[in-house]
Amino acid sequence: MNAKSGASYRRYDLDWLRVFAILSVFIYHSTRFFDPGDWHVKSPLLYFDAKVFQVFLEAWMMPVIFLISGASIFYAMRKGGGAGKFFKDKFLRLGVPLLVAVFTHASWQVYLERISHHQFQGSYFQWLPQYFDGVYIDPGVGGNFAFAGMHLWYLFFLLIFCILLYPLFAWFKGRGQAALTRFGNFLAIPGVAYLLFLPTAIFFILIEETPPGEIDPGGWPMPVYMIFFVMGFVIVSNERLQSQLLRMRWVSLVGGVLMLAGYLALMINPATFQLWDDMNGPMSCIIVWFALFTILGFGMKYLNFSTPFLSYANEAVLPFYILHQTVLLTIGYLVFQWALPAGLSWAIIATTSFVIIMVLYEYLIRRHNTLRFLFGMKSLPKQAVAEVGKVVPAQ
Repeated sequence: MNAKSGASYRRYDLDWLRVFAILSVFIYHSTRFFDPGDWHVKSPLLYFDAKVFQVFLEAWMMPVIFLISGASIFYAMRKGGGAGKFFKDKFLRLGVPLLVAVFTHASWQVYLERISHHQFQGSYFQWLPQYFDGVYIDPGVGGNFAFAGMHLWYLFFLLIFCILLYPLFAWFKGRGQAALTRFGNFLAIPGVAYLLFLPTAIFFILIEETPPGEIDPGGWPMPVYMIFFVMGFVIVSNERLQSQLLRMRWVSLVGGVLMLAGYLALMINPATFQLWDDMNGPMSCIIVWFALFTILGFGMKYLNFSTPFLSYANEAVLPFYILHQTVLLTIGYLVFQWALPAGLSWAIIATTSFVIIMVLYEYLIRRHNTLRFLFGMKSLPKQAVAEVGKVVPAQ
């Protein structure tokens, strides 16, 4: 399950899963124009089917991203360097692009929301002084200042989680290593790992209706993501647990499909919608662990390999994520000025946005160290920068 090179380890399966998960976020946001809920920019044509598709993605999309983030912390801490290096790396990787976004393109997203919701008329620069009027929370709620960078709330809270949980992770790597091993071995007992839905559901129910639990980007109360983050660290620390998840992958898949099918059936039936709404939290907490174990199990089985594409895509993941919603909203706002069928609108928005993001990444960000720094990437040696047409594998 590990790709070894000297003292370093590369989990190619986690790299692939990270790429697929961020692509899922892009697809998810490309459909937000068309669901019945509020969003920054909306299509004149709305469909409940878009919401059903989003609920499917919400069942696992952001949980797997936080799980992979926790796993990455485990491997990062194996390199040593102590707390100083850890916090420096996290600030450069997460904090710098977040600050850049807050004071640049996040304001553009809020502006598009204000003009598309008919809350302002005028140019972006006429509106810009209003950006600092109050704190932005959700569409139609709060002020304008996007302190968490709009869709970059993931970076914001991941940075907070890293700061808050570093003492626990450091203890796990030191004097608490035996406790970590015992916990992992306990979860490796056949069937026991599925019981993780119990603490997740209890935590979900306790915090769902109170701040910050009521803040639920990506479909989950924010503190619940901390559970997935910690469990990512725990899972990759224990070979027995990973081997068990590999063996359980088909059980996880079948269980997850059956649970998710029942969950969606309750949702789309008007007669059972209220039951779905009442049971949403506990059912989600069961489904998510089936989904996570399915994804990890099949990832370990089939994705433990590298290609030049993976090296390129894995390095592009963070800039792609940072840019994607700003570009989507811009293209979406322009496309909705035309009277087009919803399917055609979505195809134009998704395809055009993807191409623009990749062009910006390839010809601006990837090839210039200043922009690499601002987007949370490592700088390249001068010789590598000079070879602008060459794909440089992520380190």
